[in-house]
Amino acid sequence: MECHGFRFHAMGGPCEIRLYAADRAGAEAAAERGKAEVLRLEQRYSRYRDDSLTTLVNRSAGDTRGVEVDAESAALLDYAHTAWEQSEGLFDITSGVLRRAWDFKSGRLPQAGEIERLLPLVGWNKIVWRRPRLVLPLPGMELDFGGYVKEYAADRAAQACREAGAQHGLVELGGDIALVGPHPDGSPWQVGVRHPRQPERAIAVIPLDHGAIASSGDYERYFERDGVRYCHILDPRSGWPVRGLAGISVVAEQCLVAGTATTIAMLKGPLDGPRWLSELGVRYLCVAADGNLRGTVEHQRAEG
Repeated sequence: MECHGFRFHAMGGPCEIRLYAADRAGAEAAAERGKAEVLRLEQRYSRYRDDSLTTLVNRSAGDTRGVEVDAESAALLDYAHTAWEQSEGLFDITSGVLRRAWDFKSGRLPQAGEIERLLPLVGWNKIVWRRPRLVLPLPGMELDFGGYVKEYAADRAAQACREAGAQHGLVELGGDIALVGPHPDGSPWQVGVRHPRQPERAIAVIPLDHGAIASSGDYERYFERDGVRYCHILDPRSGWPVRGLAGISVVAEQCLVAGTATTIAMLKGPLDGPRWLSELGVRYLCVAADGNLRGTVEHQRAEG
C-alpha cells in the first residue's frame, strides 16, 4: 500500500489530499470525492462569487425580509452564534466588513474615521437569525463564512474520503489538516508548524494520529509600518489587528473547532488566549514573536 498525493487550489490557497491505497486509481477516486466536497463548499460560501449564498445574503442587507437558508447553512450559523457567545463577542462573522478599511497588499493604514464608520455595521447581536430566515438589518452589513468554512470543508472532505473507502490519509487546506486516519501501521503523521518569521520552514513538529489541527498567526496576511506588524486578524470591538502572539496551533477532534479556537485565542491575546484554550480542553501550541514555544500538545522543536 502506497501513499498518493493529489494537489489542487481552492479557498484561496494550496490544498492537498494524501491517501494510502493499493493503487493510485483507488486513491484518486476517493480523493476526488474529498475535492468535490471542498469545491462545493467554496461555491456555496465564497464571498468572491456572484452565485454564492454569501453574496445573496450580503446583497439582502437592509431588507427586512432577509434570506431563507438551507439546513447546512443554518447549522453553520448556529455554530457561529455559539462561538460568538463563548468568545464573548470576539468571534464575529459580521466583522469581515472591516476589510474595507484595511489593504494588506498595499500596506496602507486606514484613514481617519474609516474604522469608526464601519464599526456600527459589526455585531452578530445585530443580526436577526430565526431558523431558517436570516436578516441583516442594516444596509452595508456583511457576513463572512471565510473565518471557519475552510476548516469545516477539511472535516467534510476527510469524511467524504472515508465514505469512499479510504482509511489512512489526510486532507490539508491551506495549512489546516483533518486526518482520514493514521499511517497504515498506526503511526502518527508528523505535522509541521510554520515558523512565523521564517515561513519556508517549520518551528515545531506535532505528531497526530487522529482528529485535526489548525493554525493561525500574524504571518498570513500582514504589513509592517514603523516597526509595527499589522495582521489580518481584526478585533471586532476596535477594528484594529491583534497583537501579542505570533501564532497558535490547536489540536481537536474537528478541524472546525480547532480553527475557531485558534482565531479566538489570537484575539484574546498572549495571556488570556492560552488560559481560555486550557479551559476549553483542547491541546495547543503558542508561538511568541521571539520563537518561544509553550503549550499543552506534544511537540518537538524543529531544527534548521
